[in-house]
Amino acid sequence: MSNTEIIDMLELTAKLMELHDVDAFKIRAFQSAAFNLDKTSEDLTKLSFPELIKLPGVGKSVAGKVLQIIETGRLQDLDDLLAQTPEGVLEMFRIKGIGAKKIRVIWRDYGIDTLQDLRLACESGEIAKIKGFGEKTQQAILESLAFLENQSGKLRMDKADALASMLLDVFEKEFSRVEITGQIRRKIEEVDTVQFVVGTSDPIAAFEFLNSLSYLEQNEIESSPFTWRGQASGYEVQIEIITVPSDQFESQLFIHSAAEKHLKATGAAGWTLLQTSMAYPTETEEAVYERAGLPFIVPEMREGGFEFDWARSHSVNDLVTWDALRGILHNHSTYSDGKHTLEQMANYCRELGFAYFGIADHSQTAVYAKGLEPYRIQQQHEEIDRLNAQFGGSFKILKGIESDILSDGALDYDDDILASFDYVVASVHQNLSMSSEKATARLINAIQNPYTTILGHPTGRLLLARAGYPIDYKAVIDACAENRVVIEINASPWRLDLDWRWVQYAVSQGVMLSINPDAHEMAGFHDMHYGVAVARKGGLTKNMTFNALTLPEMEAYLLKKKNRG
Repeated sequence: MSNTEIIDMLELTAKLMELHDVDAFKIRAFQSAAFNLDKTSEDLTKLSFPELIKLPGVGKSVAGKVLQIIETGRLQDLDDLLAQTPEGVLEMFRIKGIGAKKIRVIWRDYGIDTLQDLRLACESGEIAKIKGFGEKTQQAILESLAFLENQSGKLRMDKADALASMLLDVFEKEFSRVEITGQIRRKIEEVDTVQFVVGTSDPIAAFEFLNSLSYLEQNEIESSPFTWRGQASGYEVQIEIITVPSDQFESQLFIHSAAEKHLKATGAAGWTLLQTSMAYPTETEEAVYERAGLPFIVPEMREGGFEFDWARSHSVNDLVTWDALRGILHNHSTYSDGKHTLEQMANYCRELGFAYFGIADHSQTAVYAKGLEPYRIQQQHEEIDRLNAQFGGSFKILKGIESDILSDGALDYDDDILASFDYVVASVHQNLSMSSEKATARLINAIQNPYTTILGHPTGRLLLARAGYPIDYKAVIDACAENRVVIEINASPWRLDLDWRWVQYAVSQGVMLSINPDAHEMAGFHDMHYGVAVARKGGLTKNMTFNALTLPEMEAYLLKKKNRG
C-alpha cells in the first residue's frame, strides 16, 4: 500500500460523502487529510497512530481510518458508500466541470445514473434547463464525455510500462525469450494494447500456461492459434501475446515494433521493410534495414512520418539521451507544493549526476499551490546562495520560478521581481476554456515578455484526464523562435507536453526544447525517462536540447537572455 493509494482512497471517500450529503465536518476532515498527506514525504505505512496525528490536517478519526487502510487494504466507510453508488454515477466524477453537488442533482433529482443517459439528457437540452447548470455547463459535459469515450481502454505510458514489466517478470520464468513490443516499445504516450512477442515451439502449451494465470482472462473470439488476446484483472487495456518459433523471433519483434506506415517504406532494393523482414530470417533489426537499403531507425521513431527524412541528415547517435542531460530546470520544493525541501531536491539531483538544478516553484497567483509571495522569494534566494556556497562550484542551484500566465498573457510579478530570477518558466494553470484564438494570443503575449525563458507544458493537457487547451501550434512556436524562448517537453507521464509530433517543427524554426520532470518530490526526477523517450520519438537531438548545455554554457545563455531583457 503506497501513500498515493491511501490518499486516493481518502479523496474518493470525501467525494462520495459529499455526493451522499454526509455531515460537512466529516467531509472537510477527509479532504484536509488527503490534501496535507499528499504533501508529506513520510511513508505513511510505517507511522504509528501517535505519529499520524502529528501530521498537519490529520485528526484522530482520520488517523484511525489511515491505519485501517494500511492494515486491511480497505476502508469500511468507502465500501459502504460505494455500495450505495451506481457505477455510472461513480464514473461521472471523471467529467470535468461538475463536482459532487451537481452529480447529486443529476442523479437524485433527475434519476440519471449512467453516462449514456447523461449524454442523451445533454443532447436533448434537459441538463441546460436545470437550475445552476445552463448551456455552458451542458456543452462542457458533452465535450468531456466525448473525450472520455475516446480515452476508454487506454493507459498512460507509465502505467502501461508498469503492467508490461510485471507480466514480463512472469513470462520470463516460463519462456526462453520474451520481449515487450508494440506501442510500449514505440513509446506511445497513450497505450491501448500491451503487446509481447514470445519465442516458443509449442503455442498450445504457451496458451495453457497463460490461461493458468488467474489474473489473465483470454478473449477466445479475438485470439488466433498463434496469438493470445485478452485482459489483465483490473485493467481495460488489451493484452496481446504473439507466439513465434525461435528462428522468426527477431523478424517478428521488428514487425511488431513498427507502425504499418513505417513497414511500407521502400528501400533501394525495391522491397518494403515488411517484405524484407518476412523474406529473410535475421538475427538483428539493423540487418532488416541494411537489406532493404534504408537507414536504421530506432523503435521510438518507427511511425511512418518524418523519420527517414530525419535520417538523411542525422544519425541515431545524435538523438538525446538521459546521459546527455546536464541539469533539470522545472522542479518544485516545500516552498510551494513539493514534498521535499529545496536542499533535499538539490542534493538528490546532484546524486543523479546532474551539474545543475533549477528550482521553479509556483508563483503567487497559484494560491492553491502555496505560490511564492515576494518575501518568500527573498527567503528562497538566500537559502540558494547559502547552499551554492557549500557546493563550491561543483554543482549549482539556479534561481527560477514557474510564473503563472495570467488571463491576458501577463506574467505573475512586476519586472523588478522577475529580474531577480536566473530564468522564468511561464505556464498556464487556470482559465483553460478559452477559444483557440484567445489561448494562442495569451501564450504569445507571455512569450513576448522579455523575462520569459521557457514556455512550460504548452497546452496544459493531462493525458487520459483532460484535453489540452486549443492553440495554434505554429503561431506559438514561431513566436518562441522570434523571442528566443525555449519550449518545455514536460516529462511527467500525465503531460508529455509539448507533444512529440511538434518537435520537428520547433527544431526547424531554431527553437530549443527543455526536457523537465516538473518534479514535486525526489522520485519525480525519474520521470525524465518518459520525457527523453518522447523527445527521441520526436527526433530531438542533443544539440537542440536546452538542458544538455553544460553549466558554464547554461549560465552564459541565461545571462545573455537576462541582459537582453
